[in-house]
Amino acid sequence: MTPVIKKFPVDLHIRVGYGTAFLLLLISFLLTLYANSELLKQARLVDRSNKIIIQMEGMLSSLKDAESSVRGYLLIRDQRFLKPYDDSKHITDSLFNALQGQTFVDTAIRNDLGILRKLIEKDYQIASLSIYNAAQQQELSDDQKEKSFVREEVMGHIRTLVKRMQDIEQARLRSRLDEMTTRYRVLNAIILLSLAVSVSLAAYGFITYSRENKARRIADEKVADYQQKLKQQIAELDTANKALIQMRSIEKFASTGRIARTIAHEVRNPLTNINLAVDQLKIEIDGNTQYGEMLDLISRNSIRINQLITDLLNSTKFTELVYKRISINRLLDETLELAKDRITLNNITVIKYYSDDICDIAVDVERIKIAFLNLIVNAIEAMEPGNGILQLRTASRDNKCFVTITDNGPGIDTDSQSRIFEPYFTTKTKGTGLGLTNTQNIILNHNGHISMDSAKDKGTTFIISLDFA
Repeated sequence: MTPVIKKFPVDLHIRVGYGTAFLLLLISFLLTLYANSELLKQARLVDRSNKIIIQMEGMLSSLKDAESSVRGYLLIRDQRFLKPYDDSKHITDSLFNALQGQTFVDTAIRNDLGILRKLIEKDYQIASLSIYNAAQQQELSDDQKEKSFVREEVMGHIRTLVKRMQDIEQARLRSRLDEMTTRYRVLNAIILLSLAVSVSLAAYGFITYSRENKARRIADEKVADYQQKLKQQIAELDTANKALIQMRSIEKFASTGRIARTIAHEVRNPLTNINLAVDQLKIEIDGNTQYGEMLDLISRNSIRINQLITDLLNSTKFTELVYKRISINRLLDETLELAKDRITLNNITVIKYYSDDICDIAVDVERIKIAFLNLIVNAIEAMEPGNGILQLRTASRDNKCFVTITDNGPGIDTDSQSRIFEPYFTTKTKGTGLGLTNTQNIILNHNGHISMDSAKDKGTTFIISLDFA
């Protein structure tokens, strides 16, 4: 009972420890998942900022290449110098479109990109016009020189605008890198903290389980020890109870013998006087048939009374025994042979469960046969002819020889069981009621014990224990 009671708080501690650890790990996992998603988001933003800065740098470099290409052409008037200029247009357009895609939701940058677009277009218009004018004239005119100054001014605005946009993205990049670093540190702190707490709780659960399990194991051992002691005490009480029952049976048997001897003495004295008076009356009324028959009736009943008293005395007194060593299995077989006619007549099935390695017993063979025969005959008479099953079993236990005789008859009711060995008590319509009394007398004379186990409609079993030789 103690282990069962202690089990609940132990299991509760373990469940709380491991449950809390699991919950913290789950929370840590969710926080890690959220932090990772935020890190990925910041990483995308950082990547976008880097791309914007690089694309702006590339666009500015392309414009510088275009400017150098135009200057070279204006000075040398060689068409080959215009190739970088033509390529820069495509490069600038491609980079500008990419920047528009990168800054789709960025209003401030998009406004600057709009201004930048106009400045770039103006720059290319001036450059195209300068190239056209140069193609028509061999030397630079004052107008071309003026437009060159204007173009340089436009390029200055473009550089300023690009620089401002790059500074904005650089500031954003630094902010996002700082935020990524902070989030990464927080994430690591969360992971380490949750791992430490989880390990601590797991260790707490394990230590608690080990400690409580040890206490429970000790309690279980104590309970098992108490149970073993209780079983031993029950076995000792059962043995003492059986000894007490046997002692009471012997005392009851001895008391019955004393009462029987007293009754025999008190009855036989007047019975002897009656017999003497009857004999005297027979002499005096010699030849009177009517009175002679009446005196014969008195004489026959007197003899019957005397025989009943003799049987009672014989069944309740200790007699001298002639011991002989014999196998219990052989003894039962010889007894069955004496009841063979009854067994055949009633079509009884006999089943033997003999122990092969059982030792011999030392008994008065003829008297023990009488005891076993009484039990076998009673069993045969109790069973229904044609359906009876008689079982005989021998076994060795506790240094004693046990014989069990079982029938499948109607059984004996509870009230009759307590009186079954009493003289003149019988449940049969015919019988003196001295058979089981005599059987008990024989078993007790051999320092043995006889008991009965029966239930209504479930048959009857007699158990006899005898000492080995």
